[in-house]
Amino acid sequence: MDVNEFIVVSSNYVPGYKAVKTHGFVYGLTVRSRGLGGQIGAGLRSMFGGEIKEYVKMMEDTRDEALRRMIRHAQSMGANAVISVRFDSNDISDVMQEILAYGTAVTVEKE
Repeated sequence: MDVNEFIVVSSNYVPGYKAVKTHGFVYGLTVRSRGLGGQIGAGLRSMFGGEIKEYVKMMEDTRDEALRRMIRHAQSMGANAVISVRFDSNDISDVMQEILAYGTAVTVEKE
C-alpha cells in the first residue's frame, strides 16, 4: 500500500470505517540538526524578529519523515490505518531536535 493511500487520523476512530483488528503501538522517530549555514541564517533572522523560515522548513521535513516512518512501521505489521496519532518533540542539544510520531496500528473496513 502506498503511503499516500494510508489512513492516518488523530481521532480514536475513522469515520465511516470500523476497526476489525488492532495491531498495536507504532512509531516513527527521527533526529535532525540544522547545518552551520542554517544556524547562522536563523541566528541573524532571530535578531530582527519574525518567523525563522530555516527552522520551519526543517521541522516540517522532520515531522513528515517521522510520519512516513510510523506508517512504514504500521504497514510492516499488516495494518491499513493508524488511529490516535500524536507527535512529540524534544531537544537533544542546542542544535538537534527529536521528533516522534506515534499511534495505534489497526486494520479498518468500510462500514
